[in-house]
Amino acid sequence: MKRLFALWATTVGKKVAMAVTGIVMILFLVSHMISNVLIFKNPAHLDSYAAWLRSLGPALWIARVGLLGAVVVHIVAAYQLTMRARRARPIAYDRHEKQVTTYAARTMRWGGVLLLVFIVFHLLHFTTGTLHPDFHPGEAGRNVIEGMQVTPVAIFYLVSMLALGLHFSHGIWASFGTLGFHNPAYNQWRRLLAWGVAILVAGGFATIPAAAILGYLK
Repeated sequence: MKRLFALWATTVGKKVAMAVTGIVMILFLVSHMISNVLIFKNPAHLDSYAAWLRSLGPALWIARVGLLGAVVVHIVAAYQLTMRARRARPIAYDRHEKQVTTYAARTMRWGGVLLLVFIVFHLLHFTTGTLHPDFHPGEAGRNVIEGMQVTPVAIFYLVSMLALGLHFSHGIWASFGTLGFHNPAYNQWRRLLAWGVAILVAGGFATIPAAAILGYLK
């Protein structure tokens, strides 16, 4: 345990923590996206999936706590790395040289803040029903359809999914680099994997609010 805390205290340790927790969240979101798009086949499929999750009992809560822990570690590591970088350069450069980077990389921090706001809203919207206009416990498919009928909410989901896609594209690329998969021989494949997963997951989620805005989800 001492070694674990010693590793966490280092910059490398925090980056590794971000990489590992990021991969955990990606795996969850891939499965979550697949279950959600079942709504296009039949909203009842989403109800069945939600009922199956509830049938897991204590195992579901263990998974929820583990996922929440991954999110917290990811956010804390990101914040501490940002503060550490600012302390290392308390005075801005007189002349800023443009670095070769991507838009996804430049928006990681603000995109992360937006996603944190989205997670809180999403839980209050579809898990507790606090912000839902007509929430019915146990009717996941119906709740999604009704919740997306509020156009500003659907637009917020779309914008958040764009942020998720950008966050994923750079995050996956950086995570594999942090974990040692950085070699010119397969960096191109790493980039393709990052964008492929980002488009698959964020795009899959985005189809639901998009369909609601266009009138195909009722």
